[in-house]
Amino acid sequence: MADQGGSNHGIARTSRTRTEEQRQKDLERIKDYRALEDQVRHHAAKNDYSPDVFALTSKLLRLNPEYYTVWNVRRRCLISGLLSKPSPGSSPSKALPTSSPTATTTTSSADFSSSLSTETPPALESQTTGKSGTTAEDEDEEQKQQTRQQDQQNDQQILEKELHFTIPLLLESPKCYWIWSYRLWILKQVIERLPVPVARNIWEEELGLTSKMLLRDQRNFHAWGYRRHVVEQLESPELEGKSLVESEFEFTTKKISQNLSNFSAWHSRSKLIPRLLDERNANDEARKAFFEEELNKIGEAINVGPDDQSLWYYHQFLMLNLVNSAENPIIAPAFTQEERVAYLRREIESIQELLEDYDDAKLIYEALFDYTLYLCQLQERKPNEQEEKDLKGWLGNLKKLDPMRSGRWADLERDFGLKE
Repeated sequence: MADQGGSNHGIARTSRTRTEEQRQKDLERIKDYRALEDQVRHHAAKNDYSPDVFALTSKLLRLNPEYYTVWNVRRRCLISGLLSKPSPGSSPSKALPTSSPTATTTTSSADFSSSLSTETPPALESQTTGKSGTTAEDEDEEQKQQTRQQDQQNDQQILEKELHFTIPLLLESPKCYWIWSYRLWILKQVIERLPVPVARNIWEEELGLTSKMLLRDQRNFHAWGYRRHVVEQLESPELEGKSLVESEFEFTTKKISQNLSNFSAWHSRSKLIPRLLDERNANDEARKAFFEEELNKIGEAINVGPDDQSLWYYHQFLMLNLVNSAENPIIAPAFTQEERVAYLRREIESIQELLEDYDDAKLIYEALFDYTLYLCQLQERKPNEQEEKDLKGWLGNLKKLDPMRSGRWADLERDFGLKE
């Protein structure tokens, strides 16, 4: 419940009395908004997705980008007339390759020769020859090709305008699901309708957009998730892609160095590591060196911010590589049993040293509790007398520091027989 005394989340409340003139202006804005909403709904109910309706959706979405139904109306306006209608079974991005948005594409002489060598030409008397020596079929095919080029250029212009339309909305509402979703839909249309080089260029610009959005808010998980999807598409055969794992891993390093508390950056890092090591063809020695480097990196970060949950998340990810080797042979599957035990013991001792300066950091106690049980699991044994004493002590501190989860601590006491 909010503090009735005058502050909320540390921000003092201020008086918000409105004049009669301000109130009337607000009422007018509400009236205009509802009228605009009624117009859009009326046209959609009649399956009217004309350019005029498209313009109405622009006005309404600028006022309320959270209105997901209107985004759907906008999609229908695009596919019902504004965008071209691809031929059944056609794939414009593959059928008409080009190196630039406005390039004129023609069938190559090699392709033309190939078609002649594999098909039986029609009898001469069945061909209608034009003044230039071309047949009616040739002219018809050329006309179709020109039409496809014009359609692609028109589609590209519309789709790029749509991407530009959403940018101010994203800057205003960077965590609005519907804007991100709509951009992905537009980008899917880019792949389906445009030549590969053009489509790839647009997707690469989208990767640049996510970098800019993450400059504004480094922990925007919408932008991080969106970036992973963009990278996946840029790596795909549809866009003639290649691996971006090295550059993306470096991107997470940069973001973490800027802000250690970037949960999304640590998460993305953990997802990239398996591919990174595989693509590097890392041998056992290289994998061990990589593991130690990551362990040192996160250890230094925890020393700075032992209350930061995102750091402990990544640290636990590394520890689970030691324990569940059969399920998660991600980093160094060739570690011996002795090496795994040694790493766990070293981390437990290092974390215990943190208690000298941070005896009120509950995440330290949670880590010690979990990792001691990991150690026992790894060695297939029960906690010894000293470990059982430590577990009880850490659980006691957790009860005091985090009473809101008293049920969880009680369950752990019962499950591991740690009740006095």
